[in-house]
Amino acid sequence: MSKVTGITDIPGIRVGHATDEQGITGCTVVLCETGAVVGVDQRGGAPGTRETDLARPMHLVQEAHAIVLAGGSAFGLAAADGVMGWLAERGVGYSTLGTRVPIVPAAILFDLGIGDPGAYPDARMGRRACEAASDGPVPEGSVGAGTGATVGKVLGMEFAMKGGIGTAAEELGGGLVVGALVAVNALGDVVDPSTGQILAGARRPDGEFADTLAVLRQALPQRPPAASTVVGVVATNARLDKEGACKVAQMAQDGLARAVRPAHTLYDGDTFFTLATCEMPADVNLVGAYAAEVVARAIVRAVRLARGRGGIPGLAG
Repeated sequence: MSKVTGITDIPGIRVGHATDEQGITGCTVVLCETGAVVGVDQRGGAPGTRETDLARPMHLVQEAHAIVLAGGSAFGLAAADGVMGWLAERGVGYSTLGTRVPIVPAAILFDLGIGDPGAYPDARMGRRACEAASDGPVPEGSVGAGTGATVGKVLGMEFAMKGGIGTAAEELGGGLVVGALVAVNALGDVVDPSTGQILAGARRPDGEFADTLAVLRQALPQRPPAASTVVGVVATNARLDKEGACKVAQMAQDGLARAVRPAHTLYDGDTFFTLATCEMPADVNLVGAYAAEVVARAIVRAVRLARGRGGIPGLAG
């Protein structure tokens, strides 16, 4: 295999974005039409999700056919309806009573504080994301679910910076691959995991980073907005059962904690899904350990490639 660069390096995984540049919102779909064992791990106090219970052990359905990440707060969950319709038209889904029901878990982030608060992903946008899906390099930054993403909101949106969406992958030997796709919309700051240096986050009026951890030690000038959340998908060609897929999603959250400071707050609904295509035998510990690594790298890429929107500056201009 040539050098891996992102989640679409896993055979059978395709990614598509739909972006509303005017409304500053969007959605992203990760397609696996042949089905992949699904797992989930949700942390933080403000989640917005769909079909997460079925992704846990002790539930009947084992596989998902797509994952949707979307802006728009709870309104954005409607994008999954469009993905379901698009898949159903192609005969993709869980077989039951003479028909097929596509399994499409979803997670949203809150981006209504930037752009048009009345603009949010819907079923039509979900279909557009499917139509745009490719197994080629994934566009990153201020696109798809990352269009309206922001980070560093502890002092309010006027002192925030742009988040975005990013991807990374690692080849673990013998053709085993793990990749991640992450939409970064955190309350906290994004830091370089190797140095702890803040890359993007809350800024003081003088433009210097405020350091969200330092701000939290003080009396806040206002209640932090419940306008956050990091959501993502880890995909692998490892052979995992649902319990193993959930373990990988759980370990992937470690990557979030390395790159976002603080993580999993009451104002973040951090959620990670796992999709395992089950082509290669693998140790779940190895896959989970590197899931955390690629998640951290994807988060850094998301902010480095994010362009300013709605008056909020981004590192990419």
